Amino acid sequence: MTTQPALAALDETTFDSVLCVVAHPDDIEYGMAAAVARWTTAGKRVSYYLLTRGEAGIDTMDPVDAAPARADEERASASVVGVDSVEFGEHQDGVIEYGVALRRDIAAAIRRTRPDLVITLTHAETFAAGNLNQADHRAVGLAALDATADAGNRWIFPELADDGLEPWKASAVAVAAGPAPTHYVDVTGHLDDAVESLEEHRLYNAALPEDFPTPAQLLGTILGQGGERVDDPAVGHALLLEVYPR
Repeated sequence: MTTQPALAALDETTFDSVLCVVAHPDDIEYGMAAAVARWTTAGKRVSYYLLTRGEAGIDTMDPVDAAPARADEERASASVVGVDSVEFGEHQDGVIEYGVALRRDIAAAIRRTRPDLVITLTHAETFAAGNLNQADHRAVGLAALDATADAGNRWIFPELADDGLEPWKASAVAVAAGPAPTHYVDVTGHLDDAVESLEEHRLYNAALPEDFPTPAQLLGTILGQGGERVDDPAVGHALLLEVYPR
């Protein structure tokens, strides 16, 4: 029987500002938003940067119409957990390519927002639950790891400094939903915030299969299983993270 390694509580005294970097509207809402609610309640500054507007995510809705609608839903979702800074990139949903252009865009967002902590989704082929990860998530997750280093190096993308975006070194980067977490955030008491935030994606949720779990069911499972991994009976719900100091 394999014993899972013990998880450390994320030291939240080490950061006052956070940038969440993901591919699509609703990526943050599958668990990460519970931690966001905790952090904004504590007075930390949180910003979102999404590489697309999720325009290819609703089969019954033309991308031209879906893009602005889903962007509006993301802004409403962010507002629920205390975030008013939501920025969108111009990459195409479904076909994001890992590479220099993607790294540059994320590095620019890091320099604009100047966070202490960058958080993204896993670039692993599978999520922690074992289901296959999506291509855009993998590209953005890996690029976000690299871009945290790029953002602090004056000689990588020097054109950013020419545009007034001076180098910025985040103190850490964290990865959610990955298969090998090292830390956790106790989000006990913030499940309802996370559920309400996910529920704001009304058009997207309505287009899901009838047997797809409700936001309450889904987040109860994700964050409840996270809590079960923590060696503390007082932690009922937890967001699990792989954390890499920079």
